[in-house]
Amino acid sequence: MVALALGVERQSASPARPPNIVFILADDLGYADVACYGRPDVRTPSIDHLAANGVRFLQAYANSAVCSATRVALITGRYQYRLRLGLEEPLAANPKVGLAPSHPTLPSLLRNAGYSSTLVGKWHLGVLPEFGPLQSGYDHFYGFRGGAVDYYSHASPARQDDLWDDDVPVHRVGYLTELLGDRAVEVVNGCAGSRRPFLLSLHFNAPHWPWEAPGDQAESERLRNVPGGLFDLDGGSQQTYQRMIEAMDRQIGRVLEVLHARGLADNTIVIFTSDNGGERFADTWPFTGRKTELLEGGLRIPAIISWPARIPRGRTTDQVAMSMDWLPTLLAAAGTAPDPAYPSDGMNLLPALTRNAPPVPRKLYWRYKARSQRATRDGDLKFLKILDHTFLFDVVADPLERANLKQRRKDDYQRLERQWLAWNATMLPEVEDSFTHGFSGEDLADHYGAPEAGQEPDIPGPADSAASEPGAR
Repeated sequence: MVALALGVERQSASPARPPNIVFILADDLGYADVACYGRPDVRTPSIDHLAANGVRFLQAYANSAVCSATRVALITGRYQYRLRLGLEEPLAANPKVGLAPSHPTLPSLLRNAGYSSTLVGKWHLGVLPEFGPLQSGYDHFYGFRGGAVDYYSHASPARQDDLWDDDVPVHRVGYLTELLGDRAVEVVNGCAGSRRPFLLSLHFNAPHWPWEAPGDQAESERLRNVPGGLFDLDGGSQQTYQRMIEAMDRQIGRVLEVLHARGLADNTIVIFTSDNGGERFADTWPFTGRKTELLEGGLRIPAIISWPARIPRGRTTDQVAMSMDWLPTLLAAAGTAPDPAYPSDGMNLLPALTRNAPPVPRKLYWRYKARSQRATRDGDLKFLKILDHTFLFDVVADPLERANLKQRRKDDYQRLERQWLAWNATMLPEVEDSFTHGFSGEDLADHYGAPEAGQEPDIPGPADSAASEPGAR
């Protein structure tokens, strides 16, 4: 009876010790790229195990259709368009733009609550000397600062070495996914004996290009002499992509095993998700679109959370979620809150996760500079604009975004358009000197006819603003 009572108390009351947090982020992973989300030709037992021991989101979104913009939202808990860095899609060769060290972040806020923190993997939010993980709240960093590196040489697209231990450049031999797994295991072992709870951000580069799986050193050597370098439009295959995902899953399994071996699994929150929708080899079914596009395939992502001490196991949820929700959720789990001067735009997901509360309707907004893309989701409806083409979809009934309800449900279409304009007026405007990326017909055969993405901003003018007035037609 005592054991039973203790078991009930464990599920209904907060643990005496704040939870440890392991946040695992894949790079460019499509919604259906792991087995528990439907991909039949990839073995991901570790990620599947995580889903079986937690909650799997069926309607999770990235804050952006590209990596660094989403990472801004993830670490700040706010729409990325509130920060100059968030206008970069993605951050390219602009050393003057980065995440200001003065801005509160997930690691800095957790540090104030007594946590230690380490980032293992990708940063992509600005370069030294002004910007970096250690400047934005992390105690330790092991990984790379740019948007991509070769898995074997660890060189950036500019052919420069980009592997760091804290703020010191280092040289290591090995496949990067495995090196990141090695360090993650070391971090967990090092934190296991501490009285402090910890945050481990494990941000893989997999399965981002270049398309190199374990054993593909020859492909790494080939790319050394290819114009365009790591952005290898002629490289890769479905088989290579599958092996890259499976290699990442093995490293995730090692982290889960050490959590269990050190007695930390029960009171550790483990999250697995992606920074945006999939790229050229990804499985985004049942959606269309991909990275750099505000179609569902560019925004929908896998998202799994496990916390055995508090969250029931083996469930799915239809709660609509977004990358920026993780900051208020994790801070609430740690017993703290966002900085009042920088309120989060995200939602605390814990009630839906721990108490099985019914899904809360959301209003979410996006924009993407390439091809003047705009989108909002309100309930099951989605307003979408690409160039001068506009749409209204019911993305629950029509996830492929085929049936344009713009005329049939004109009032809803106009309402969502007005909502987007009103929201956009509260964000930083697009600027000409920010970078944006999009695939053209020259890059991908299924984009035939699509021109190169222009860099010009599309700022709503007076006529657009007038349309946001109530009753406007």
